[in-house]
Amino acid sequence: MSKKQGNNSPYWVSQNFLTSRKIINKLISITTIASCDTVLEIGAGKGHITKALSEKCKKVISYEIDEKLYTHLKPQLNGNVKLYYGDFLKSKLPSSPYKVFANIPFSKTTEIIRKLTSAHDLPESIWLIMEKGAAKRFCGLPKDNINSLLLKPFFDSKIIWYFNRNDFHPAPNTDVVMLEMKLKETFDIPPSQKDDFKVFLEQSQKSLFSSRPLLTKKQISTALRLEKLPQIPQTGDVSYIQWLCLFRCWLNFGKNKRG
Repeated sequence: MSKKQGNNSPYWVSQNFLTSRKIINKLISITTIASCDTVLEIGAGKGHITKALSEKCKKVISYEIDEKLYTHLKPQLNGNVKLYYGDFLKSKLPSSPYKVFANIPFSKTTEIIRKLTSAHDLPESIWLIMEKGAAKRFCGLPKDNINSLLLKPFFDSKIIWYFNRNDFHPAPNTDVVMLEMKLKETFDIPPSQKDDFKVFLEQSQKSLFSSRPLLTKKQISTALRLEKLPQIPQTGDVSYIQWLCLFRCWLNFGKNKRG
């Protein structure tokens, strides 16, 4: 998770090390990580989290993009840790069941979450240390956005830890939290409809209430009424459950009628 300079700006930035073993152990203790688990770590850094994870789970798969950090850390690790030198965003994800625990580079938050949540084999649970503002957006706080809406059919997300800035070295310039994302036992939509859901959300935010909407006002009103959901208020704010209802209506009545 160290900086790697590029032509214009750092590629791997926002390195803030979490070194307190007491805090790290506490964080791991409030997760469901167990001795039988395989855990993926993104950015081993100096290895404080890596070593703690290796004592709690069966196997740790970790990535570090900084060659000096990688070279220094590798000889220190237990045999149940597989440390790779390279860019996690260009790596292959595990095909067997796994969980994710990482103090990620803040500048790559969106890319990391997109990679983890678009995988064929989704992680059972994800715990990521990140900027508070980013975590709130992925939770849909104070209101849903396209990123939170795309996650909600498959993951339950919430903030489970608030850090003090002085917990990190160097201290970050922003508030930091740990976001938990747990894979739902039953998905709200089939994975095969994920791309359609994305298209629907992207297009509907532009045209749902325009002169050429994805659904007619009557279709919207009827779909919500049949599902015993409230009508969309004048503010235009649509809740997640309303989006799901309208998406299913669009699949049945609107999708194949648009040229």
